[in-house]
Amino acid sequence: MITVAVVLAVVLVGVAGFLRAAGASLIGTPRADALHDAAEGSENAGRIAHLLEDPASIAPSVNVAHVFLLVVGTAAGTWAATRAAEGVAVVAWLVAIALAVVLAGDLIPRAIGRSRSRRFAYRFAQLLETAIAVGARAVRLGTDDGEDSDRPDQDEDEDDAEEIELISSVLEFSETLVREVMVPRTDMVVAGAELDLTALLAIVEENGFSRIPVVGEGIDDVVGVLIVKDLLRILTSGSRDFTAGGMLRPIDFVPETKRVPDLLREMQASKSHMAVVVDEYGGTAGLVTIEDLLEELVGEIVDEFDDEELLVTQRADGSWLVDGRFSVSDLAELTGLDLPDDEWDTVGGLVLGLAGRVPHEGEKFGIGDLLLDVSRVQGRRIGQVVVTQRPREDPTLDRS
Repeated sequence: MITVAVVLAVVLVGVAGFLRAAGASLIGTPRADALHDAAEGSENAGRIAHLLEDPASIAPSVNVAHVFLLVVGTAAGTWAATRAAEGVAVVAWLVAIALAVVLAGDLIPRAIGRSRSRRFAYRFAQLLETAIAVGARAVRLGTDDGEDSDRPDQDEDEDDAEEIELISSVLEFSETLVREVMVPRTDMVVAGAELDLTALLAIVEENGFSRIPVVGEGIDDVVGVLIVKDLLRILTSGSRDFTAGGMLRPIDFVPETKRVPDLLREMQASKSHMAVVVDEYGGTAGLVTIEDLLEELVGEIVDEFDDEELLVTQRADGSWLVDGRFSVSDLAELTGLDLPDDEWDTVGGLVLGLAGRVPHEGEKFGIGDLLLDVSRVQGRRIGQVVVTQRPREDPTLDRS
């Protein structure tokens, strides 16, 4: 029995020490850091972020559990000492137990936990959850006569999920390249430098844009940008002797491999709202606006003049009708499957990569558990694809 009591005392004081270190580490962990780590996939960081929602309750709850462990451990050690020794030896054992409890169970773990915020908190997240749940119940028993208020708060869980999702968006935003958010050159609306006022107004009325790139000899020769407000000044002045090339404003050119956050900062500094994206050969790869960059962070921005365009529609049979411009990463999220997005940004690019050529309408291509059926081809561009999830054993593949 003496041996059992000694082992029990050591275990309880040890657990109390780990709890004290983890509690000190938890208190020193910024909740923003925990949410950041949770967004990167750390399950324990998510637990810690949830605990940090109510920081005022952490210390009292941990203290209750900590004191309980120390008291029981000390009682077991004291009982073993009084049974194993007599006289002065008992006093010596009691002094040793007191020092061990204070040093190993409190002071040293507290110092270690403070010096290693996050690390101990993440490692002992389960211990902290249990201790805080039990400690909080004990605290409530002592303050409200046992009224049970330990109810799950679904709103708080939803807030956690929203914050983690937002931080995930920020993390993805920081790694996104301009070519992933740009309007491709095939979808660009441009005006020739020789166009007169009537032709320009027709383009503005048809497309509703406030800024239109102006080209010289072709789309690879962007010479500037025309702002619709400037056209309004021409209209009010009554002058009709005007061409697009006569009132140009400068436009920035950026490489398609530039990171979105860097471009956003540059556009804010230069007060520009549009940039032409160029490829490695200097040709026009696409167009990007400040709205495109912000939409990558906060989601689609639609005003009262926009016609919302759906890039994906689920059909009655469970398949999806996907626009060729739909991103591969969004398709992976939609289907819950891992898809390669290093070489292809869009579903159209993915199909072109699988085919090795411009496919014909009705051709089917398989990748993983997905079957991609080309339903519309516009010139050399994939217009729409029907995406179907199929069993792994389905042999229907056309990679020719």
